[in-house]
Amino acid sequence: MKLIGRYDSPYVRRVGVALHVLALPFEHVPLSPFSQAAEFRRFAPVGRMPALVLDDGETLIESAAILDHLDEIAGHTRALIPSMGAPRRRALRILGSATAACDKAIAINYERRRPAHLIHADWIDRCRMQLDAALQELEAFRLELADMQPLMQTEITAVCAYAYIRRVEPDAVSGARYSWLDRLSGACEARPEFKACPQ
Repeated sequence: MKLIGRYDSPYVRRVGVALHVLALPFEHVPLSPFSQAAEFRRFAPVGRMPALVLDDGETLIESAAILDHLDEIAGHTRALIPSMGAPRRRALRILGSATAACDKAIAINYERRRPAHLIHADWIDRCRMQLDAALQELEAFRLELADMQPLMQTEITAVCAYAYIRRVEPDAVSGARYSWLDRLSGACEARPEFKACPQ
């Protein structure tokens, strides 16, 4: 398999970490959909990161779809998201909060790249309000990772999102507002699967 995209994207990174956790062999092809758009679109014509090229040449796009496929490959007992019931619904809620936070941080980051006279402060304020709400929801889940506990997709995605937000919108996570996420982040970033996918 080939994972296309750079680990500075939280969506690419969560797929990379999952591949390492599941011990699925893959080649990382760190292409940018911006500075290397033509080459990137050879793998993913839509231009969306990440893309996963399977061994038979089929290409999957969108990280949730890719992660669902990886869980299918791994099988029920090794899947990184529970397969049914309340545990699955809780996991999906956590993933929804984490990806919502990511989406809003990305929107703010992109808006700030516009020429100063074109930046819409009201849009940034709206996205920031949604980002703060998503982070508060994520914190309320009180995720933690014990020393020998295996990584699941909830921890992987939450920490990939949090790391991205720390990098592009640090004011959103300054101080000690998110002590559970800070602890979870420290525990996960120390794992070899995360170290293998530096952002």
